[in-house]
Amino acid sequence: MDIDPVRIKESNENARKAGVTNRVKFVEQDFFKTDLSKATVVTLYLYPELNLRLRPKLFRELRTGTRIVSHEFDMDDWKPDNVGRP
Repeated sequence: MDIDPVRIKESNENARKAGVTNRVKFVEQDFFKTDLSKATVVTLYLYPELNLRLRPKLFRELRTGTRIVSHEFDMDDWKPDNVGRP
């Protein structure tokens, strides 16, 4: 999900090149105005201050067991269950 249509176009093209279009969905929407309750994985690539603003929404809307993957930036005092490094 991204509010920028150019990012959505790029994401769809990258998914097509990777052959995973049947496994992903990209939508042009405002994260704060979108119902996340059906998500099973939420991947974030946002600055720390935005991650912090999203925490109440994630906690309120996501089901237990939903994975949150944040690339590069942490969620402040929310400690990860796992940290991967390339």
